[in-house]
Amino acid sequence: MTTDPAPGMSVGTAVVEPPELAVRVRGLVKRYGRVVAVDHLDLDVPVGSVVGLIGPNGAGKTTTMSAVTTLLAPDQGTIEVFGHDPLTQPREVRAVVGWMPDFFGLYDGLTCAEYLDFFAAAYRVRPDDRRRRVSDLLELVELGDKRTTDVAGLSRGMQQRLGLARTLVHDPRLLVLDEPASGLDPRARIDLREILLELARQGKTILISSHILAELGELCDRVAIVEHGRVLAQGTPDEIRAGARAARSVHARVLGGPDEVQRAVAVAREAGALNAVGQGPSLFAELTGGEEAEADLLAALVGAGLRVVSFAERDGGLERLFLSVTGQGRPSG
Repeated sequence: MTTDPAPGMSVGTAVVEPPELAVRVRGLVKRYGRVVAVDHLDLDVPVGSVVGLIGPNGAGKTTTMSAVTTLLAPDQGTIEVFGHDPLTQPREVRAVVGWMPDFFGLYDGLTCAEYLDFFAAAYRVRPDDRRRRVSDLLELVELGDKRTTDVAGLSRGMQQRLGLARTLVHDPRLLVLDEPASGLDPRARIDLREILLELARQGKTILISSHILAELGELCDRVAIVEHGRVLAQGTPDEIRAGARAARSVHARVLGGPDEVQRAVAVAREAGALNAVGQGPSLFAELTGGEEAEADLLAALVGAGLRVVSFAERDGGLERLFLSVTGQGRPSG
């Protein structure tokens, strides 16, 4: 007796269900006169993920975020935010989205608590809930002791943390943050990153742009690389790296002094390394071909009689990944 497979299943092969999407953008186009700011852009933001938008100034990141958050009407394309269309269902979208632009207004004469209470009231949060939520948010962003401080008296870093608290007053499911670390000193950036990591652990979905790529690398589990208004690649850094055939950077330490290091450089070049240089007791080489290329290089070094003390891949981070995808990090010829 045979039975048909259940819906969503197949015989003999495993079916991987696509992730639920908080944001789905298809074919987004936005023009400003003759300037095409966003050019048929596609973007996926899975529920519960932290997605970083990577791209130079003018790539279309802010325009895309503005369209997602109902602030701009696209010229073409479709957007869904938890199934809602920002163009035809703006209220539903705003109820589930917290938006933090690069620069936002602060109102002189309001304390931190009054500032948050004002926005909570604008979102029609009940008065009893507002008091509790304002207190909780001030503690979350480490401004509990600044409750009665005028917002104008806050440092830049404190103002950014207060702005983040403002995006949370209505308990949104999605945070859209445009350059939230802009203008912050290193200590303030670390504080902000830790708060965002805590929000991610709490299950918030986060779409964030930043020009500080090392910072995004420590925060995001997925990235979308944007240039000239298009997403060139998106996914986890490993998925993008594999798709772009990005070079891997390898560091090997050998015994025997400068002559042995230079011999290691020659072996690496013969093994197909894109770049190979010696520095002190170490060999630094860039390889394509993934883990197999790394294994082949290690075997070649050992086979040449070199005493390899350590051998490891060096993570070039999002900077190297961005350059590889956009073609700026590939060798010429």
